[in-house]
Parts: sequence; structure tokens; C-alpha cells
Amino acid sequence: MDPRPLRKTAITLVAVALTGAALAASALAAHVPGATPAKPGHVPRLVFPIMNPERGKQVFVDKGCVACHAVNGIGGHDAPNMDAHARMEMVNPFDFAARMWNHAPAMIASQEGAFGEQIYFTGQELADIIAFVHDDDAQHTFTEDELTPGARKMMDHDHGGRPAPKAHAKELGHHHAPGTPAHKD
Repeated sequence: MDPRPLRKTAITLVAVALTGAALAASALAAHVPGATPAKPGHVPRLVFPIMNPERGKQVFVDKGCVACHAVNGIGGHDAPNMDAHARMEMVNPFDFAARMWNHAPAMIASQEGAFGEQIYFTGQELADIIAFVHDDDAQHTFTEDELTPGARKMMDHDHGGRPAPKAHAKELGHHHAPGTPAHKD
């Protein structure tokens, strides 16, 4: 059974469940004594972004994530690769953000060393990156052609004339080049 549709469904279900919980909390605040808003008209407000793996792919390149993390054999190798088929399981997006937060001191030091400054994300950018690193289909379309000159400079390494997916396929446990048919590994 192909797990990719399940991942997309799980991400959608998490968003729906959280939205339902927010709506329930708002309704509860209006009907339960002691749970009324502190100020008139003040109710909990939560907005969950629509997660888009294609936008996430672009953010992954533009923000410099690709300088340290590889996807589909493309990118840096100073940090764990982000291949969905090899490393990513179904995940609560808030848990993923919490893992990033827990590693923030090391990542910020690396960003300052590599780029001269810390990288900042909007909530939408983070949502889209999470979608990209958990979407095997979007990752399989990721090629070196999508690297901008700025991203190439951030990566600051070459592959001895070989395309990155072939140069790093074995070490990443990925034996397929971009554009190949679906696989089970």
C-alpha cells in the first residue's frame, strides 16, 4: 500500500481536528460559566494555514535550508537529510516545529556562520516547508535546476561533475533519480 495518500490525508485531518477544537473552544467560552471571554468580543482566534509542498520547496531553497539539508540528494550534508521516504513519518506539524525549536541554538549558530545572520520564517513559510519535507511526490520533482545562484553559493560545494542525486544516492538510501516511477523504498 502506498503511504503517500495517507500522509496527505493525515496532515489534512490534523488541520481539520485543530480547527474543530478551536471552534469548540470558542463555542464553549460563550456557554460555560467561568469560561467567558475576559473582554466583550474577545474569543480565541486560530488560523491554520493551507500547507503547500510546492511553495515549501521554493522556501526550502530561498531561505537556505538546502545549504545544510539535502532532499532527493540535492543540498548540503551538514545536517540530516529531509527525504520523506527515508526519514519522515506521519507527524503533527506542531511537533515538527517543536523539534526545530529544540534545535534552534545549533541551527542559529550554523546560520550565522554560513549566512552571517539568522534565518527568520513566517508561519506560512514554516507550514509550507513542513508540507514539502513530508511530501515524497514533491521531493521527487526537486532537481538541481531549481537551485538559484544564491542557493548554490550557500551550498558552496560541487559533486565532481556528477548530478547531486547520483553523487549522494547511496549515502541517502535513495537509489532513484528524479522523475523515476514511484517506488517502495
